[in-house]
Amino acid sequence: MSDLLRAPAELKYAEELDWLESIDDNPKPFAWRLSPKMVRLFVLGAERADGLDREISQKWFGDRTFVERAIVTLASDRGLLLIGDPGTGKSWLAELLAAAISRNSTLVVQGTAGTTEDHIKYSWNVSMVIAKGQSRESMIPSPIMTAMEQGSIGRFEELTRSTSDVQDALISILSEKYISVPELGGDSDSDNIVFAKPGFSIIATANSRDRGVNDLSSALKRRFNFVRIPVVTNKKSETEIVRFRTEELLRRHQIELDVPPTLLDVLLQSFADLRAAAASAGSDDEKLESALSTAEQIGVLEDAILHSNFFGEHALTARTLASSLVGSLARREPEDLAILNKYLHGVVEPRSKGEGGEWPEFLAGGRDAIATLS
Repeated sequence: MSDLLRAPAELKYAEELDWLESIDDNPKPFAWRLSPKMVRLFVLGAERADGLDREISQKWFGDRTFVERAIVTLASDRGLLLIGDPGTGKSWLAELLAAAISRNSTLVVQGTAGTTEDHIKYSWNVSMVIAKGQSRESMIPSPIMTAMEQGSIGRFEELTRSTSDVQDALISILSEKYISVPELGGDSDSDNIVFAKPGFSIIATANSRDRGVNDLSSALKRRFNFVRIPVVTNKKSETEIVRFRTEELLRRHQIELDVPPTLLDVLLQSFADLRAAAASAGSDDEKLESALSTAEQIGVLEDAILHSNFFGEHALTARTLASSLVGSLARREPEDLAILNKYLHGVVEPRSKGEGGEWPEFLAGGRDAIATLS
């Protein structure tokens, strides 16, 4: 796994999954590798009341009812749609669920304006078709078709980014649970139809900010159970997420660098301040283009850590953190720079005078970064 840039969840946590499977004597739906109870435990981590002989780490931070509803949906014959703002962990939750249920989270279709019906059904190996004609051997199944044949979980990322034609094709798959391949001909239905095996389901994700891009039809909505993932606003939960991802980053890059808790507090407070300012803004022009999600917060910290490791003194400083925050969040010029400058003068400057600590250096680093970009 060390030679992979990013290992999928089933490889990254293979030891945990093997162990959970070995002790799991609960009933399992279809061909699930783990029971619903163990899937939940894998995603949310073990608690003392579970009475396990080893620690199972928490991998997704959020309300357990969201996870339980998602698991129950996948045990039914309906698809699961995880919907929420960018950076709320929808894709990560989908990956963890697929890994725990099927031990394969890589059967993924990425929804874009260029996604076609072939991407969710099948295409053809042209050279084989020319040489031998159209056959099962020359057919290239989509990740969704492969999931159907295996009775496992298929994933569809950014569903609302795909066109209505693609969404309509998905309606048929979710309703009929088969894909017809008329090019194959044949004397019986089994010759030209790929049927889904028990255990097949689809986890789709959708960005709530994409409303109006390609709205889901009412027919497609009826085929999904919706689980809305809210933005994490609880400071304790957000701190746990940021700390978890930071430790993961340091291990992946084999970096030994101290991240003081006081700087995590500064980062968390900065995002909370900016979110409050966005909530009270009178128009979009007065808001940062950034969604100010937890994922973007992690991105700011990652940028600061890597800069400190490669170009700093192997110690994270408030000045570097502020520079990374400005550099990451200033996407529109001059609008975003003006908003960040207003935040520094109106909020950070009084706080640096009143509280001291890391705030004066954070203020100085932010001002330097804005001056450089202006």
